[in-house]
Amino acid sequence: MTVQNIINNAVKRLKLEGKIMTPDFYAEAFCKEASRAKVSVEDCNHVSKFTKTLNKEFQKDIKNYHIKTIHEFIRFIVSKLNRTNPTQCTDTLESQNLLTKRILQVVEVLHNKEASELAKNTIEIIALGSQPDQLDAFRQRWVNFLTTYDDTFLKKLDSYGDIDTKNLKRSVENLQENSSLVDHPHLDLEKISKLLISSFVPSIASSVNDTIANLSEKIRKNPSLLESISIEKEIRFAISLRIALDKDSVKEMVESIDGVLDKLSLCLIDIIEYSDSSTVAIQAIKKELESYSNGSTGNFKVAHKKLYTIAIALEENTQLLSKDLKDHSGDVQALCAKIKRLENELKSSREELKEDFLTKLYNRRALDELMTVKEAEYERYGHDFTIVMFDLDKFKVVNDNYGHNAGDAVLSAFGKILKKECRTVDVVGRFGGEEFLAILSKTDINGGIVFAEKVRNHILKARFIYAGERINVTVSCGVSNRDSNISLETTIKSADKSLYKAKEGGRNRVESKK
Repeated sequence: MTVQNIINNAVKRLKLEGKIMTPDFYAEAFCKEASRAKVSVEDCNHVSKFTKTLNKEFQKDIKNYHIKTIHEFIRFIVSKLNRTNPTQCTDTLESQNLLTKRILQVVEVLHNKEASELAKNTIEIIALGSQPDQLDAFRQRWVNFLTTYDDTFLKKLDSYGDIDTKNLKRSVENLQENSSLVDHPHLDLEKISKLLISSFVPSIASSVNDTIANLSEKIRKNPSLLESISIEKEIRFAISLRIALDKDSVKEMVESIDGVLDKLSLCLIDIIEYSDSSTVAIQAIKKELESYSNGSTGNFKVAHKKLYTIAIALEENTQLLSKDLKDHSGDVQALCAKIKRLENELKSSREELKEDFLTKLYNRRALDELMTVKEAEYERYGHDFTIVMFDLDKFKVVNDNYGHNAGDAVLSAFGKILKKECRTVDVVGRFGGEEFLAILSKTDINGGIVFAEKVRNHILKARFIYAGERINVTVSCGVSNRDSNISLETTIKSADKSLYKAKEGGRNRVESKK
């Protein structure tokens, strides 16, 4: 497509959109037509080129505001500049820099060698006016310090006084106050040993491990062993054994209940899917479960027994349902056959909605849908297509002289000729009355003219016979292709105007707008 064609299309676009011929409107229309014609124009790419020079935040704003023209771009930049206050930004930055230095000076005098050294180094790089990457490196060092800092060493002093990790001065004072205390209150080891032995006993498991029993007996006989460091490892191991025993017992009980629940679930599914009285059955089960919940003692064996009883009842109910279902299997099969027949009838009805009852071609509704599909393909892939409109000349005379049955026969025969002449990728249909329409895929205006002439010549050579009489039939054709028009609507109107021109020019001819 030439630049002159793009200019002409831009002027047409402005007229169709009802816009005044101003430089801004013209430039916008010109760039749209150039893009549609896949022609790269440097003046239309200024916004894209300048946008790439901005930071990512500005690029995101330009995309969100849908800025397309250079004037919109300039207004956007001006608005951003108007909001900027350099003096305020500089003052704020200096204040923040000074605040950071003061904070670091405070950290430097605190009682932590690593933090003091890091604060000192940070003050030095700020004073030197370091680059952002150096500042980011020191920021990461501070993050590492915070995430790895460990103050658990303070807890080792708990036995010497109250330790306040947020107030080291007060903690030191507490240590001084308690430094003279040497004697500790007497500990009742026998009482503690009894409590400890009780903690060894599993809370769920029914038996005690031999290791736990031996350790319990040893501590019971000699409570003073608790003062020995060597006993700590044995106590830890005994507690681990007690936890393991409880876990194993819980696992066995849960597995037992899981088996019952699986069976219970299957029975419930059967009742819900097949029983007309499933609501009643579910309500009965709910009451049974509620009664169990209210009187539950937390005993796994009781739970297992009650769930098993419910499962047996459901199994019996399900067997009755299965028998009832088999008795009604014939009715179900009949219903399935009826549904399949109705589906076939529905499919057939849908096909008939798109078919002209007389010519068996596509009707007006189907043609409109198919033209919309072609338009979508054109917008996405640029595939040109051509529309040809046909009108049987003086068709009213045929109806008046030979009757409507003869007219119907002519229409039906013309439909068969259209089908024969078109390709498999083309679409032909009855547009209304004696008007027909063809949609020729990937075809330019010249290809459309060739197709129209083939149909017109075929009509001239055909013999239309009705009730022993030959009927002379001719056809007029109007051709228009999508590339030569601004929209699908204008393409249809252009084909219709060409058809009218063929009628006015003497009929039995093909007209187009090149």
